[in-house]
Amino acid sequence: MAITAAQVKELRETTGAGMMDAKKALTETDGDMEAAIDWLRTKGLAKAAKKSGRTAAEGLVAVAVDDGTGVVVEVNSETDFVAKNADFQKMVKDIADTALKVPDLGALTDTEIGGKTIGAIITDKIATIGENMSVRRMEKLSSESIVTYVHNAAAPDMGKIGVLVGLSGSNDAFGKQVAMHIAATNPAALNESELDASLVEKERQVQIDIARESGKPEQVIEKMIEGRMKKYMAEVTLVNQQFVIDPDKTVGQAAADAGVEITGYVRLEVGEGIEKVKEDFAAEVAKTARG
Repeated sequence: MAITAAQVKELRETTGAGMMDAKKALTETDGDMEAAIDWLRTKGLAKAAKKSGRTAAEGLVAVAVDDGTGVVVEVNSETDFVAKNADFQKMVKDIADTALKVPDLGALTDTEIGGKTIGAIITDKIATIGENMSVRRMEKLSSESIVTYVHNAAAPDMGKIGVLVGLSGSNDAFGKQVAMHIAATNPAALNESELDASLVEKERQVQIDIARESGKPEQVIEKMIEGRMKKYMAEVTLVNQQFVIDPDKTVGQAAADAGVEITGYVRLEVGEGIEKVKEDFAAEVAKTARG
């Protein structure tokens, strides 16, 4: 059967193999993509495919801003050592800058940098550096003013936690303080109206169950719940939290005093939500011995 250029491109991006090797693999397997991957692996030519199942929970978060739009991108690797690699950092910066021009993560991986898609660039880096990698998340924020903050910076505008803060009005110094606050406290939402209703209901039910254990009358329990939910909102919503810079004020009060309104925020932390696989030393040695 005829092998198309699109098939060759897909196989190259999946395996990191050269163009002629990819074409030969597809020819030998009648265009069967999975069989072609296996064919390349048996020939020792699939540089990236065999690494794709490994957990990539380290890496970097990078921020970029342009004309009222900010973006945060998470690019993962297997080890923190790779996150300190200059080539990896340059790739992450290029990806973040490119993300400003596209609407979402799906479009990002198909976008080209220097004539090569970001998906293909990642595949090449897997083959070169020898670790599994992925562009895992991308979040954008638009506002009159965007302020950024990076915690545990490994290089300019990239580190372990990346934060964007949108402001109505301009006050970069205050915006930076709020971004640092968000990095430290990780609020669940900007305000009560943006908080997930199911999260609120779950917390309310927990507090009702706790209060009923006290054996108090229902009318007393209702007042107890009201106070506890108010405290909960003050803990999880940004504008109601005590401002870490000035604990005598809420973040919302501090914003009003600074002459701005917080219109939104984004916070991404490297590896959050990824279950890291741990192996004991004996298992690691046995795995290495098996090849």
